[in-house]
Amino acid sequence: MPPSGLAILIGAGPNTGTGIARILSHPSHGNLAVALLARRPESLNDVVSSVRKTSPDAVLETFPTDTSPDALKKTFQDIKAHNSFRDLKLTMAIYSIKHSSKKPFLEETYEDFTGSLETYVGGAFTFAQESLKRFFEDHGETPLAEGAPKKGTIIFTGTLGALRCSAQFAAYGAGRSSVRQLAQTLAREMSDKGVHVVHTIANGGIADDDGEDQKRGKKMSADAVGETYLWLHQQKPCLWTHELDMRPACEKF
Repeated sequence: MPPSGLAILIGAGPNTGTGIARILSHPSHGNLAVALLARRPESLNDVVSSVRKTSPDAVLETFPTDTSPDALKKTFQDIKAHNSFRDLKLTMAIYSIKHSSKKPFLEETYEDFTGSLETYVGGAFTFAQESLKRFFEDHGETPLAEGAPKKGTIIFTGTLGALRCSAQFAAYGAGRSSVRQLAQTLAREMSDKGVHVVHTIANGGIADDDGEDQKRGKKMSADAVGETYLWLHQQKPCLWTHELDMRPACEKF
């Protein structure tokens, strides 16, 4: 069965990213072709190998990139031109970057602080902007009020640091909360245009297995995150979730 559409996932790593890619690409779940983006080619290859153990025919292509504007813009052009994605419309875009910084504030430097924001927040800005351009190019710009269908879903994977932060996490908290606000303003601007914007808060560990820690509610399953993201994408315009807190059952909050 050919893929029904295209998903772009940046932050395609060995745990969360693998679970998301597995569910989105599986014919009985999302049935989407998936463009996998991350900095390290080795990490991307590991994701593909893992996903193809259960979905040998999954349409997956890898694109090593960082979050700088020029690199992301080129990657979106490469995705559009790739033969594996010919005639497929973009339906999902997921920003799931792991980015952390811990340092006593008086040891923090202006360069490191602003560099952290540029990498994480600037990357989210460029990724969202390029995704929106592609949504409107693929699906048109007619708003929901005029009878157009949903154009797609953008999901930002956040953490508890977007809501509150501990000591020595100034850059981390500033970045995470900034992307949360970016998601909120995009949701307010883009919802009636047919783009569903979601910010999730992953509060707790995520592992790419279904072992005892998952059964006992100590860790989240990466596949469960993928299933949740697919559920969000499948929501109809009569009810769209904007922010969703995700945690294993035994995680304190």
